[in-house]
Amino acid sequence: MIVRVSRTGPVEAVFEAPPSKSYTHRALIAGALAEGETRITNPLRAVDTELTAGGLEALGVPVEWRPGGILVTGCAGTFKIGGEVTIDCGNSGTTLRLLASVALLAPHPVVLTGSSRMLERPIGPLARALEGLGGEVTFPGRPGYPPVRISGRLRGGRTEIDGSVSSQFVSSILMAAPCAEEDVEVTLPAPPASRSYLDLTLDVMREFGARFERRGYEWFRVESGVPYRGRDYRIEGDFSSASYLFAIAAICGGRVTVRGLNPASVQGDRRFLDALVSMGCRVASSDDAVTVERTGGLEGIEIDMSSSPDTVQTLAAVAAVAGSPTTITGTAHLRYKESDRVAVTAETLRRMGAGVEVTADSIRISPAPLHGIAVDPHGDHRTAMAFAVLGLAVGGMVIRDPGCVEKSFPGFWESLSGEGLL
Repeated sequence: MIVRVSRTGPVEAVFEAPPSKSYTHRALIAGALAEGETRITNPLRAVDTELTAGGLEALGVPVEWRPGGILVTGCAGTFKIGGEVTIDCGNSGTTLRLLASVALLAPHPVVLTGSSRMLERPIGPLARALEGLGGEVTFPGRPGYPPVRISGRLRGGRTEIDGSVSSQFVSSILMAAPCAEEDVEVTLPAPPASRSYLDLTLDVMREFGARFERRGYEWFRVESGVPYRGRDYRIEGDFSSASYLFAIAAICGGRVTVRGLNPASVQGDRRFLDALVSMGCRVASSDDAVTVERTGGLEGIEIDMSSSPDTVQTLAAVAAVAGSPTTITGTAHLRYKESDRVAVTAETLRRMGAGVEVTADSIRISPAPLHGIAVDPHGDHRTAMAFAVLGLAVGGMVIRDPGCVEKSFPGFWESLSGEGLL
């Protein structure tokens, strides 16, 4: 199956933001570990979040998807399984990493595995940190990579973790920490990648009743014996997914409004809007909506996107139609995503005619006349959506494997067609 994207002129469109994938993952886990029931409203039901829900069910937690929500019956910090469990996390790195720490709350070993791409994504730093907290971690295959077998117990205490590859290593430990036998202290010897996601993790933990202290992004202490409490919890809109919709206005000209967003959100991908303003767009916010408008030209910028990794490809697509070069830094950890996003983005833009230079931690895009091509997203939802949007300005674009967007934005193609853009 393919999707063909044709050139369009300036747009005037209103979209609904899909629910946040990151918040849905974390609310599921907090609800699963809580005392009592949790009702999650407006969750994202997509491939990744269903994998997390399925993993929790494999650990003995009832998770019931209902119209408009999820009912989670918490285990009060102790999973109830009768023997060793294997959980297939598919291509969801968030699922595997967040479940790795909570697996220590099970009375029997838990094996976490996934797709062939997942087996190439490192988890060694998290494994070493868990061993410092009482876990026993082994690798049936390649050392430091899934599949990973986790047993032992979450004793607590002090540990150190390298979060430079993924802040999810840190989020994993923090989310499980309230259920540890002792308080948990986590020290980070180097700045974490995508650190804004730690703010998001702590936001969910706080809402579910956890108590913690922090010193920036260097040190965290989470109190044990303060269990999560089941509650009603509403998921806000996803700025990562909304970035593709905002980019339509930036790339094609015109005005796009996305409803269902929290303008005061701690989501780091809000920074994408700052980038658009710097490039020449206007941005206006209301209580639950954000509007992006472009009437003039776009200029290239230099920007650090290390805290907004999921919008780097979207920004690269916008940069390809700007009037001058754009340099995006903070990209090193994008090589460990669903695909090597730096390599795939560079290759695809070059095939379209753009000039691209890549370093270990940056990508520079020099605009040039572009032409449409057939894009292989390599199973990566973000690649498919970013280049679909760029195709609206270029025309003649074919997106292969369009179903990969089900991972995070199941209604993406319907959203575009509903506004007459496909």
